[in-house]
Amino acid sequence: MPSHRWRRAVLLAGLATLVVGGSLLGLQTFARQPHVLRVGTWNGIPGQFKTIQAATLAAQPGDWILVAPGDYRETGYKGEAEPAGVLITTPNLHLRGMDRNRTIVDGTKSGPACSSNPLDQGALGRDGVEVLKANNTWIDNLTVCNFLTGPSGGEGNQVWWNGGDGGGTINLSGFWGNYLTATSTYSSSVAGTLGPCCGVSYPAGDYGIFSSNSTNGWFKYSYASNMADSAYYIGACAQRCNQLMDHDTAEGSALCLSSTNAGGWLFIEHTLCRNNKTGLVSNSQNNDDQPAPQNGLCPPGVTGPLGTQSCTVWYQNTVVDNNNPNVPGNGAGLSGQGPVGTGMILAGSRYVTLAGNDVENNGAWGELIADLPDQEAAPAPYTQCQGGTIYEPNSQICYFQAYGNVSENNTFSGNGYYGNPSNGDVALATLPNNPGNCFSGDSTPDTTYQPTGTDPAGIESNPLYAPTNGVCASPNGGDDPVLLAGALCATQLLGPPCPPFPVLTNYPRPAAQFPLLPIPGEDSMPNPCAGVPSNPWCP
Repeated sequence: MPSHRWRRAVLLAGLATLVVGGSLLGLQTFARQPHVLRVGTWNGIPGQFKTIQAATLAAQPGDWILVAPGDYRETGYKGEAEPAGVLITTPNLHLRGMDRNRTIVDGTKSGPACSSNPLDQGALGRDGVEVLKANNTWIDNLTVCNFLTGPSGGEGNQVWWNGGDGGGTINLSGFWGNYLTATSTYSSSVAGTLGPCCGVSYPAGDYGIFSSNSTNGWFKYSYASNMADSAYYIGACAQRCNQLMDHDTAEGSALCLSSTNAGGWLFIEHTLCRNNKTGLVSNSQNNDDQPAPQNGLCPPGVTGPLGTQSCTVWYQNTVVDNNNPNVPGNGAGLSGQGPVGTGMILAGSRYVTLAGNDVENNGAWGELIADLPDQEAAPAPYTQCQGGTIYEPNSQICYFQAYGNVSENNTFSGNGYYGNPSNGDVALATLPNNPGNCFSGDSTPDTTYQPTGTDPAGIESNPLYAPTNGVCASPNGGDDPVLLAGALCATQLLGPPCPPFPVLTNYPRPAAQFPLLPIPGEDSMPNPCAGVPSNPWCP
């Protein structure tokens, strides 16, 4: 299978990184046998530490930290470089819970584990478990909850591999997350304060499982929910992300996946996006996640997982029922402004392949490929419009065109049931470009809710939009003012009604207060002692 070839390539690349880039670390590891540091009490046997943070501060490269079931209300340590409950700065470290559902890193200060009571929330503007510029780190088999943003946003990430946020360079190589649960049971209904639960405002959990300025890693068998920005985030990886998402689940969040200025090897497969406001999203962005733009082209001499020059691929994912306006952060920031009811979005993205995905019951569009006018400003030393073009000088909009993307062999069903003009399975809103965007082998458009099922009509059969050997080499565009107005209305920045098209009213809006999704019980690692050096908990 193509995905197997990709995994082998990633494995070889990771091994090369460890052998070449981490040679000194390897010598240090072999010179000292790894220790196993234990937190809490497991099967009646006490560990050496009461807090996870204390164990991470005592750990050396190569060590393992095992954490017994318990509610760990972690508060970091004095003088830490980043505001986090648990901050990891030691490379080549394994952090593993003994029970995914009962080993909890908790941002609340009081009450039951992961309490939704405003009075129980801990300090604002903190992250949960954060790895800061520490290579080759593993986090497995635990739950992180209720680490919240500040009053106006910022921080609020539950699990974060941070290779130097905002720095524009990659400073972390090697990261692996397995069997993780990341969620928040609280978001404010009053902007800027700990108001009654739950609403669209900050403070709230912002990102669930997050990598930035990092390369060579994966998220597997994990779950994230109730996030104001996105359940998963992959970005700022300089077109060499070299990352895999496999068998992950996201729900109840503004976005299932936010993938910003990310490209090169990036494979998203067998992931379930359900009951979010918006599903899988890739975008270019003129912000601090530099360098822009997003570009999925393979490096020179490398062939992508499907045998083409596209190395950023979404493959065999299930994207269903992403129509939920009642999520934290709705309307806040670019992610919170994603168009409700949309399954897959490529916004100002380039050379991404969408293949074999099952896309069902998304009320606006199953798939939307669009140019992105971004009003942000890239920080120095980047140019005013890094990777795009100044489209309107007076407003300083940085315009990112979407092109070179291919949609093939996807299954669409029941999308577009909001019934607004242009809603349907596939929509293209781009200025003409060479190459444009191409479509092939997708299921016959569903005309249950719209006469054509696609906008432009007939896009799946028109030779102007046909790829050649899996590559889009045809000049085309899809500029439709009604579609553009509908997409803007769906972001909830306008109306309803949504002038100048008052007919575009059937996009749901959030309630003032609503319940967040409960924390589910997810499968734990089959054997949390697997691979661990001998110790009293794992003889």
